Amino acid sequence: MSVMVLQVFVSLMLVVGSVVLLAISIKQDDHEHADRLSLLPCEPEDREENS
Repeated sequence: MSVMVLQVFVSLMLVVGSVVLLAISIKQDDHEHADRLSLLPCEPEDREENS
C-alpha cells in the first residue's frame, strides 16, 4: 500500500513540475523560439547574379 502512495506522490510531483516549467517558459516568451529557429536558414545564401 505504501508503494501506491509513493507512486501517486511522485506522479503528482512530475505533473506539478511540468506545469511550473511550462508557466516559466510562457512567462519568458521563449515558447516560440524553436519555431523561429526552424524557419531560419542554416547558412546565408550567396547568390551571384549573372545578368
